Amino acid sequence: MRIDLNADVGESFGAYTIGDDAALMPSISSASVAAGFHAGDPSVLRHTIRLAASHGVAVGAHPGFPDLVGFGRRELNVSADDAEHFVLYQIAAVAGMAAADGVRLQHVKPHGALFNMAVRNAALAAAIARAVAAFDRSLMLFGLPGSELLKAGRAAGLRVAAEVFADRAYEPDGSLRSRTRPDAVFADPSVVVARAVRMMRERVVDAVDGTRVALEAVDTICVHGDTPGAAVFAARLRAGLEAAGVTIKAIGAS
Repeated sequence: MRIDLNADVGESFGAYTIGDDAALMPSISSASVAAGFHAGDPSVLRHTIRLAASHGVAVGAHPGFPDLVGFGRRELNVSADDAEHFVLYQIAAVAGMAAADGVRLQHVKPHGALFNMAVRNAALAAAIARAVAAFDRSLMLFGLPGSELLKAGRAAGLRVAAEVFADRAYEPDGSLRSRTRPDAVFADPSVVVARAVRMMRERVVDAVDGTRVALEAVDTICVHGDTPGAAVFAARLRAGLEAAGVTIKAIGAS
């Protein structure tokens, strides 16, 4: 078995530091780098791409809603055209910075509310997929298993990757529990490792009501870079997966 271990990174902004990307990089295989709309800035973006490249970590774009104050985790009512354009803009920003240092993008992973809304909103999902396809059809699109986002990616002729979250609570319909709920995030590394291993072996996850939710695929597992102690968390997760016989490798690697 093999799995990609990805993290959302590059989310510091100006004088404000969010997460410890340098400590996180040795444990992950793919990095989704913020493009400046929900977090990040040009200097942080370029530094983070260089940091990932120095660790042999694959780089992807992490576009979000234009909402720095809400960290991209508030749902915004935007048109499909606006979504397509601001996602395309952010992909181009990350790809351009990466190209300046000889790095090619591997994937696109929407952030926060944009990601979660595209689970169920077919028009929004199609707009995101169009933006990715317009920029580069070789890019892989990350999305929740069974989501409209993965359906839209396939319809657009893109390669897609089913992303799971070992540290997040799931609803019975397979969506992620809202972060407004106190039980939305698991803080115990041993619990997260056990959930990740079960996801890999059985392709299931327990929902908040005890329901077993089937996962159509498990291609990549996310670690949130802004979670306190994320670097230790990622190291524990990687060690636990490897101890279970799982190889950690970037989704685009042969």
